[in-house]
Amino acid sequence: MTAPSTNATVSSAGPLLVAGRGELSNSVEEALRTGRPPTRSTGSVLRADPWGEDLQLTLYLLYELHYRGFEGVDDEREWDPDLLGLRQALETRFLHALRTALRGAPRSVDEAFAPLLVEPIDPTGSVSHHLETDGELWQLREYAALRSLYHLKEADPHAWVIPRLSGRAKAAMVAIEYDEFGAGHPDRIHARLFAELMTDLGLDHAYGHYLDHAPAALLATVNLMSLFGLHRALRGALVGHFACVEVTSSPGSRRLAKAMRRCGAGPAAEHFYAEHVEADAVHEQVVRHEVIGGLLADEPALEADIAFGCAATVLLEERLATHVREAWEAGRSALRTPLPTPQPPHARS
Repeated sequence: MTAPSTNATVSSAGPLLVAGRGELSNSVEEALRTGRPPTRSTGSVLRADPWGEDLQLTLYLLYELHYRGFEGVDDEREWDPDLLGLRQALETRFLHALRTALRGAPRSVDEAFAPLLVEPIDPTGSVSHHLETDGELWQLREYAALRSLYHLKEADPHAWVIPRLSGRAKAAMVAIEYDEFGAGHPDRIHARLFAELMTDLGLDHAYGHYLDHAPAALLATVNLMSLFGLHRALRGALVGHFACVEVTSSPGSRRLAKAMRRCGAGPAAEHFYAEHVEADAVHEQVVRHEVIGGLLADEPALEADIAFGCAATVLLEERLATHVREAWEAGRSALRTPLPTPQPPHARS
């Protein structure tokens, strides 16, 4: 491992480290706490379940070094060669699992996106449909806690693709990201709007606060965009992921806004999703016709990658929805540990 810099900066603004969930995540947690290289047994990566708690948490911890880091962890660990080597091995395992699961998926953009452009006839298994019609306030709180691991850094992973695009695709991507980041108004940044949603729901809106609560199925959805974002070779897949999110966001947000209103979650909780109904309906058109269209005009060989990014997003969202619905239908929390009882409004800070 590279010797620590004498001018090392220790993060004080990042989230707290969480306990590991197996050999790999335990080794990374200890490495980050102590400043030493990670230790693991031979073959540990190959034995790890690519969808499991240990591998997904390990990837999340390693990716978070490229965002805000962790409290008390040297910022230079972001480029620690031992950690990067482990991350590469885990990414290879995760990508192989994704490609294997999607072996028969469409390889054209039109085929990949066509099912997303119409509302499903049978919404069974859809979390947003359930929340709209039958969801309870405790389920909305769980859903928000889960989604906070992305929404409190909303659009950040996708910003990595901007320097890898040109022309129409770059201009359109920047226009969408400009909206995501508040169009010049810090109080309108989508991550801030989600923090206000969390306050309405009696949740802690500190960045990364619910990491220890989040199961592997949720971590995988966030890891996917970090994986795509950090690799220039996967720029097409990141565009496919981003387009998939934008195409499906507006109808889902409409349902969630109704759920927040029906359950009396609060004005900020409803506003976050109401904002996305209109904004993402516009973004959908821009991303499909200008970002994807521009990228394919410049690099037509990336079409299969764009389709893969879309299919991988759908796959992981379906796995998460299955996890959440099975837990709720069995009357139990979808989190690894249930949320504490919310404070009454007058007691909240």
